[in-house]
Amino acid sequence: MTEQEPVNGFAVAVVREDGRWRCSRMDSSALSELDAAITQLRQLRSTGAVFGLLAVDDEFFIILRPVPGGVALLLSDAAAALDYDIAADVLDLLRVEPPDEEDTELWPEGDLGVLSDLGMPAHELQIIVDQVDLYPDEQLQMIAQRIGFIDEFTKLLDTIQA
Repeated sequence: MTEQEPVNGFAVAVVREDGRWRCSRMDSSALSELDAAITQLRQLRSTGAVFGLLAVDDEFFIILRPVPGGVALLLSDAAAALDYDIAADVLDLLRVEPPDEEDTELWPEGDLGVLSDLGMPAHELQIIVDQVDLYPDEQLQMIAQRIGFIDEFTKLLDTIQA
């Protein structure tokens, strides 16, 4: 694996508690270390939904959601594991072999139903992942729109990207 220094992108923690959505910026270590991202999300104690949205280097995104006994994961492009340690770590945790160097096809790996209980069914998430002409931040904005936290998400992205 070749480590990308620094890793560009953003990591956002999304929490739904008492019927309200809240988005907060995660530490930059979440973009390069899967364990750091998982730890940061587990520290957000909440009775509602908690998940992370990571957009890495305008190349791919990761959705991670702590669940009892582990973490549910979705990597938008399995081939990213060839160039990014965090993507390789996702495949490792999923116990999936990385693709061959010659494989140019894009496909997601992990749980497409990771957000289905929040209003994003697996088939709709697949449609968003398949939009290869969009950047990861645009795909994540589509997810935020569909689930209902687009205002909070956009407000945070404006401060991150400013």
